[in-house]
Amino acid sequence: MTDTTAADGVPSRGLRRLPAWVEVVLAVVVVALVQAFVVKPFGVPSQSMEQTLRIGDRIIVNRTDQDVARGDVVVFAHGATWQQTRLPASDNVFEGALRRVGDVTGIGPSNTAYTVKRVVGMPGDRVKCCDPEGLVTVNGTPLDESYVFEDHTFRTPSLTCESTPRSTRCFPEVVVPADRLLVLGDHRSQSADSVANCRGGADAQGCARFVPVNRVVGPVVFRIWPLDTFGRVNDS
Repeated sequence: MTDTTAADGVPSRGLRRLPAWVEVVLAVVVVALVQAFVVKPFGVPSQSMEQTLRIGDRIIVNRTDQDVARGDVVVFAHGATWQQTRLPASDNVFEGALRRVGDVTGIGPSNTAYTVKRVVGMPGDRVKCCDPEGLVTVNGTPLDESYVFEDHTFRTPSLTCESTPRSTRCFPEVVVPADRLLVLGDHRSQSADSVANCRGGADAQGCARFVPVNRVVGPVVFRIWPLDTFGRVNDS
C-alpha cells in the first residue's frame, strides 16, 4: 500500500491494486454474465442467410428480448440435430474441458450448437408454398419477402406446384405446433431449414422440423463485423 498526499496536505492511503489473476477472473466473470443475460456475439458460418447475413459476419443477439415475432432473424440453440439439446460428448479430454469452460463463460466452444434463421411461422400458423405467384403463404395470406435471395426455381406455367415435375420451391401446408417456430433461410435454395425435407412433395406428414420457442437465444440486432457493414440487421 502506498501513501499519497491529499489537497489539504494530510497523508492518505492509496488503494491497493488487485492481483493480476484476480483482475483476469473478474473480467471473465463480467464477460460471462453479459453474454449469459444481456447480449451475445456469434459468427455466421454458412451462406443460408445471404444477403441479409454473409459468411464471416459477426452478429450481436439481444438476450433480453424474448418476444419473438414473424419476420425476426433469430439465433437458436440445439445439439447435433434440432431435436437434441446438446452436442455429443467429445472423446478428446482437452476439447471436453474447453466446452465446459464455454458452457459457463460463453467464450469459445461449448456443448451447444447455434443456428441463425428467419421466423416465418408462429405457433398455430398454417404455412405453405406456393401461391400462383410463387409466394409463401401464412394462414392463406401471401408474404412479401423482399429479403429472399436466390429462391428455388418457379416458372409459370411450366414449373409450379401443379406441374409435373413440381417446383422444389413448393411444400405442402404445414401446421406449426404449439410452442414451436417454423424458420427459413433468406438464401432459400441453400438453406437446410424447417421445410428442407418437404420441398417438392405433396404430403406434409412428418416432413417439417421446428424450433422450440424456449431454445431461441434472441433476435439478431447488430452486425459488428465487417466494419463497413456495421449497423442494425434488417430483421423485419
